[in-house]
Amino acid sequence: MVVGDIATGTDVLVIGAGPGGYVAAIRAAQQGLDTTLVERDAYGGTCLNYGCIPSKALITGSDLAHEAGHAEEMGIHADPVVDMSQLRDWKDGVVDQLTGGVEKLCKANGVNLVEGTARFKDENAVRIAHGGEGQGSETIEFEHCIIATGSRVIQIPGFEFEDEHVWSSRDALAADSIPDRLVVVGGGYIGMELSTTFAKLGSDVTVVEMLDDILPGYESDVARVVRQRAEDLGIDMHFGEGASSWREEDDGIIVTTELEGGDENEYRADKVLVAVGREPVADTMELENAGIETNERGFIEVDDFRRTEAENIYAVGDVVADTPMLAHVASKEGIVAAEHIAGEPVAFDSQAVPAAVFTDPEIGTVGMTEEEAEEAGFTPVVGQMPFRASGRALTTGHANGFVRIVADEDSGFVLGAQIVGPEASELVAEVALAIEMGATLEDIASTIHTHPTLAEAVMEAAENALGQAIHTLNR
Repeated sequence: MVVGDIATGTDVLVIGAGPGGYVAAIRAAQQGLDTTLVERDAYGGTCLNYGCIPSKALITGSDLAHEAGHAEEMGIHADPVVDMSQLRDWKDGVVDQLTGGVEKLCKANGVNLVEGTARFKDENAVRIAHGGEGQGSETIEFEHCIIATGSRVIQIPGFEFEDEHVWSSRDALAADSIPDRLVVVGGGYIGMELSTTFAKLGSDVTVVEMLDDILPGYESDVARVVRQRAEDLGIDMHFGEGASSWREEDDGIIVTTELEGGDENEYRADKVLVAVGREPVADTMELENAGIETNERGFIEVDDFRRTEAENIYAVGDVVADTPMLAHVASKEGIVAAEHIAGEPVAFDSQAVPAAVFTDPEIGTVGMTEEEAEEAGFTPVVGQMPFRASGRALTTGHANGFVRIVADEDSGFVLGAQIVGPEASELVAEVALAIEMGATLEDIASTIHTHPTLAEAVMEAAENALGQAIHTLNR
C-alpha cells in the first residue's frame, strides 16, 4: 500500500546529514528549536562513510604495513602480509561505530530524523520522497531550512564508475583486494593520498596529471617534498597528460592519455582510479521552487551568516560557493547557520581555517602564504624550521619537510603557516589558534614547548622569524 502525502511542520529543516548537516541540526536543537534532519543515504555523509574516515583508516593500515617492512635501518626485519579483506572489515567497523554515534547524538539532542530525498515545493516547504517501493512521500513545512547536501565525485567522459575496472575514490576505499597495477588520474590531494596508500600496500602506481605538478594550490616547495617521497615509494608520475580513454586487454586494461601536442601515451593497469575533484550536489532539490539559483559552477551563493537569496534558507558545506570543501568548514558553517537562526550574534570567519592533506609526509596549512600576505598589503617576515633538525622527528624516522610561519613584520601578528612533515595535520592547530587569538611570533616563541616533540618545530620557526632560533640557522 502506498502511504499518502502527510504534512508536518518544524522550526528548522536540515537537508543532508553530513558534517555540516548533522552538526547544524544538533546545534539548532540545542538552541531550543524543533529540528528535523533529512538524509537519503547514510548519517555522517560522504566524509564519514566514503571519504575522510575510511581513507584515514586505510592510510593507517598501509603506513603500519610499510613501516614494518622497511625498518631494517633500525634493526627491525619483517615481511608483513596484508589481508585486504580484513583491513577493509576493520575500516568498516570504525565507520559503523561513528555513523551509529551520529544517529544517537542526533536523537539524544531531540533531532527528528527522516530518511528520504528532499525537493522544494516553495520557500517554506519540501516534499520528502521516501526510498523503496510503496514508501510514499510527505511534506514538511519549515520556518527555516539549512541545505547541507555536500558534493560528489566528478566523472570524466569515457570513465564510468559503473565499470568494474574504473574506480572512484569511494570504490577504492571499499576494495577487498590490492590491484597489482593502478593508474590514478589526478594528482590532487585525493589522488595523492590514495596513490600513496596503494603503493604502500604493494600496488605499482602510476599517476597522470594534466597540470605540471601535484597538489595544485599548494606552494611548490611543499608539493616537492610530497612528490619526492612518492617517487621514493616507487610511484611513477607523468605531468601534462589527460586521460582520454581505456580499453580491456587479456591481462587487465590499457589507459590512454593525451598530451598537449596531440601525442598519446599508454599505461597498463588492473584498475584506473579517477580522482579529478568534486562538484556540489545542488541539482537534486528543485531549488528554483524556493527562489534560489546556483552560480555557473553549480554552487549556492551565501552571505556571512550562510543565508541564501531566500532569507529563511541557509546553505553550508561543499554546496556553498567560495569556501573550501572541508568537513570542518562545513561543521563550523552549520553552527553559524543554526545559531544565526536562533538569533545569536554570529558570522562565519574564514581567516583561520586550517587544511590538511594526509599524504606521506602530511601537509597542514592555515592562513596566508608569504605571497598572499604581500598581496594583502602586509610586509611579511618568514621563519622556517626543517624537521631534519628536530630530535623528535629523527627518532620517528620521518624527518622530511619543514614548518614555515608567516607573520607581519611591523606588528608580529601571525598570518599563516605551511607545514609539510610528520603529524602536520596536528601541528597546524597551534598556528590556527594563534591566528584566531591574534597572537604574535613572540607569543609562540616564548611559550615553553615540551621536549622532545614535533611541536618544538613550530616554536623554532617562530624564533627563526624573529632572528632568535637556536636549533636552525637564522635567516
